[in-house]
Amino acid sequence: MSQKNQFAYRSSKTIGLVNTNENYTKPAEFEEANEPARVSCYSPNGKFFAYASGSVVVIVDAESGKTLRVLPAGNIYELGFSPLGNFLGTWERPGKEADGNPKQNMKVWNTNTGDLIFSFVQRNQTGWNLQYTVDEKLAARLVTNEIHFYETANLGKPPVFKLRVEGLSDFALSPGRNHVVAVFVPERKGAPASVRTYSIPNFTRPLSQKTFFKADKVQFKWNALGTSLLVLTQTDVDKSNKNYYGETNLYLLGITGQFDCRVDLDREGPIHDVAWNSNSKEFGIVYGYMPAKTSIFDSRANVIHNFPLAPRNTLLFSPNSRYIMLAGFGNLQGSIDVFDRLNHMKKIATVEASNCTFCEFSPDSQFLLTAVTSPRLRVDNSIKIWHITGAPMFYEESVELYQAFWRPSLLNVALMEEDSQSFSSLPSAPKAHESASKLAAKPTVKPTGAYRPPGARGQASTFSYRREELDVLSSNSTSKSQATPRQRVVPGAAPVVDKNNKKNKTNGQKVAPEPPTEVSDEKKIRSLCKKLRAIDDLKARLEKNEKLEATQVKKVESEGKVLEELKALGWNSNA
Repeated sequence: MSQKNQFAYRSSKTIGLVNTNENYTKPAEFEEANEPARVSCYSPNGKFFAYASGSVVVIVDAESGKTLRVLPAGNIYELGFSPLGNFLGTWERPGKEADGNPKQNMKVWNTNTGDLIFSFVQRNQTGWNLQYTVDEKLAARLVTNEIHFYETANLGKPPVFKLRVEGLSDFALSPGRNHVVAVFVPERKGAPASVRTYSIPNFTRPLSQKTFFKADKVQFKWNALGTSLLVLTQTDVDKSNKNYYGETNLYLLGITGQFDCRVDLDREGPIHDVAWNSNSKEFGIVYGYMPAKTSIFDSRANVIHNFPLAPRNTLLFSPNSRYIMLAGFGNLQGSIDVFDRLNHMKKIATVEASNCTFCEFSPDSQFLLTAVTSPRLRVDNSIKIWHITGAPMFYEESVELYQAFWRPSLLNVALMEEDSQSFSSLPSAPKAHESASKLAAKPTVKPTGAYRPPGARGQASTFSYRREELDVLSSNSTSKSQATPRQRVVPGAAPVVDKNNKKNKTNGQKVAPEPPTEVSDEKKIRSLCKKLRAIDDLKARLEKNEKLEATQVKKVESEGKVLEELKALGWNSNA
């Protein structure tokens, strides 16, 4: 029996499940929460849905909507299921018990019985949950310089294996059937950073390893089969001052140890996004200063396709591996392009989803869900669903929408890929919900200018940034080139005098430099630009679903006021 397409949403007032192929109605047995939920999630296999509300955590059968378990867990900020849904982890903020001892704020529950089976102190919210092997036989957690491995049949008992690596800061278990773990050690006392993979529990010698400099932190990206690993490295600061978010590099490792390399990119600038195709045979990268370049690579890091330059920073492969989605979110305009791999990468649709903060393919690869959520944006919060051909299917506005996401699929990815290869024609769009007419009538937002990285805003363009801007604004370049050249002005610096214009052409008199801008205005501009950069940094953290303090959220909301003050002082973001 095929699984129903379903999505969940969570707002300040309610939480809900919606079956899209049943005229967008909720499951018959689902009871909406009487109080707002703080967090919610599906199990990776799509079997369960859970949400934290008040003093309890509710576990629901996703298919029917029936409540299965109510766990006595309050003040929960994070939820996470194991791969098969047999275990649920909950995290609350660290604190102390009545006796003064640290609170065991990380707990693991058995979803079949509702019993609490494991608890410990977990201070960091980043990487808070246990990691599981795909068969759920082992679970792992990071402690100082060690990874502890537990048998899930005996959670709560001492670990059965320990991997000790001096300076260890991060790890990731492979999603494949072979039990493999990747570990990261940052640069230390002049020694390079390193990534190593080990077969569990054979820790005497790594399967593969790669050393490199310029890596303060990493993102591990395994392919679905667990046979290859992409390592995206990042520094906190780019010493060349070209990228506000630091310098990024990408490395590819095979778990057999017979192949590893740095992925060479032919365009200067940051790596915006990296994603594996669900078939595990290829991956894509969006990289370079805007307009960015997108390339598809095979499993040996050879380029097999290049897309045209475009202001894009997000890449997704569909679950059946047939479609590729490229989009520009965040500081970009929200345009989404969908391409068909079975038809020579032909573009099949363009969707305008302005202010979008979340986008995801449906499990059957036939639809896209886009959402505008709080606290990134507190206005125009909404859920939109589009057919793969670009046809609008569903639209619903919401007050303070926090989450909207598809139910994961139970289907085998390999079978889905085989099915996608059996036909070449695009599927036709089904009948849309009546709300789609509102979505179709909404005006699209057109780009108003070139993307500028946060670190370059409020300053004159360097040559590299100006070159990229001219690529994007080619339609306006002719008229601009005929205009009088603008003088380069840097806040806080004296004006630059044109050496070719030192003398007045009419009388030969030297022209004195123009008086500098008043110091008070310069200081205001510098201060406001600093605030704007801080706001962009916080917005980037929101895009990664990081939790912000209330004062930080207020700072993000003050962006409009800061821009108005800068405009009043004569500042121009495109200067």
